[in-house]
Amino acid sequence: MQVAGFLSQSISAAAELGIADALAEGPRRSDELARAVGADEDGVRRLMRLLVSFGVFAQRRDGAYALTAMSQALRRDAEVTLRDLFLFYGSPFHRNHWTHLTDAVRTGRSVGRDLDGADFFDYAAEHRELGDLFDKAMTSISTLSVEPLFAAYDFSRFGTLVDVGGGRGNLLIEILTRNPAATGIVFDLPSVVDDLAADLAATGLAQRCTATAGSFFESVPAGGDAYLLKHVLHDWSEDEAVRILRTLRAAMDPTAVLLVIELVLPVHHRPHPGKVIDLEMLVNTAGRERTEEQFRDLLARGGFTLTATVATAAPDCVLEAVPR
Repeated sequence: MQVAGFLSQSISAAAELGIADALAEGPRRSDELARAVGADEDGVRRLMRLLVSFGVFAQRRDGAYALTAMSQALRRDAEVTLRDLFLFYGSPFHRNHWTHLTDAVRTGRSVGRDLDGADFFDYAAEHRELGDLFDKAMTSISTLSVEPLFAAYDFSRFGTLVDVGGGRGNLLIEILTRNPAATGIVFDLPSVVDDLAADLAATGLAQRCTATAGSFFESVPAGGDAYLLKHVLHDWSEDEAVRILRTLRAAMDPTAVLLVIELVLPVHHRPHPGKVIDLEMLVNTAGRERTEEQFRDLLARGGFTLTATVATAAPDCVLEAVPR
């Protein structure tokens, strides 16, 4: 436990240096690897010694370093890459915020406004280098949950789906690709979706999927059979989350279905990813992770009745709700 932070930062350094990319073509000795990533050879050896000991990379008998199944995910071109996730969590911005965890616990408030002069999402929108890295990091997390999500939940019964706060449309694109009769709308802020049409055209979905810009605190597109909220509500306080839900409720037909895709906190005392992410929410946003009962109450305040909670093999669950 004491060295977990050191290991995490070491993985982040390897991602930033591009070590996994340098080893993608085959094993390299320390001198070759150092030249490839533009780093000091002794520094590389010392970093790799730690990472090899935890199985992140491997070292052959001839001394050359090689990729493992774990470090494959640090490659930029991996089918499922976690490189951006490690870069975000290892960034000076993120490290600085977590050094103030005590302040967040003491006050019950995120530390961003005191440190940066703005809440996280406003700051990320203003500082696009950080915002883009955050968006890529969140996309990589979402990619990991795609197959477990489709294995657990059947989206084929919906004709039109509206992905609210849908980012670059990754989830909706997957749904439409697997369900050729369905249509969809990606809804997010203008800075996120203004240039999304070209990406949709590249996937061959331009005729079945559109991008609409706006704020989910004000209005969302009407007429959907299903409305998706994936990893949205946990970013916001209770009152803000209720505002989002009421905005959706106002746009939804009585027969429409709301699908909230989130971590659901267990009530046991064993480790669970949601317990870590809950502290991330405390430090960096006004949000929180919630238990099933807390989601039930939140949805009720927003005008919905929780009808089912579908677990997946990933930490995510699908909370299905209908208008009250």
